[in-house]
Amino acid sequence: MKKEDCFYLGKIVKTHGLKGEVTMKIDADDPTAYLEMKHFFLEINKVLTPFFVEKITPNGDKFFVQVQDVKTVEQAQNLVGKAVYLPLEMLPKLSGKQFYYHEIVGFTVVDTEKGELGPVTEVLEYPTQAILQVMKDKKEILIPILDQVIQNVDRDKKILTITAPEGLIDMYLQ
Repeated sequence: MKKEDCFYLGKIVKTHGLKGEVTMKIDADDPTAYLEMKHFFLEINKVLTPFFVEKITPNGDKFFVQVQDVKTVEQAQNLVGKAVYLPLEMLPKLSGKQFYYHEIVGFTVVDTEKGELGPVTEVLEYPTQAILQVMKDKKEILIPILDQVIQNVDRDKKILTITAPEGLIDMYLQ
């Protein structure tokens, strides 16, 4: 399994108990969507290594997880600090205006006032705001990802319809 075929789910933050369980911090809006996972990957020495789940106990945004072949605190300690990944096909399906950042790269952005702007080339994640990077005629346009800006996501036609804040697009195209 390659990292680009997976998504980041969280991190092993510490051991739990004396029988090799670990505490997995889940970085997801709805951690319960992952309670039924049968396996996950940990990045060990830059390689994704599979681990098979024997038991999961939820605790808020954390799971206490027992994995196959890890039966001691010492073995569990070797997993602490490792990033947890799942295959992209395990992402819950989104609908309406919701989307995953990786899925909209390549979508055509259409503004309700200015028309077609161009493709999403990247989603830039900043601490305070995620931004769409759109290229129109070799000019970069940066558009904030906000509920009031995103109007529609057409997954079939790969079109992202927006209503940009007044003056934003003109600022980049002048």
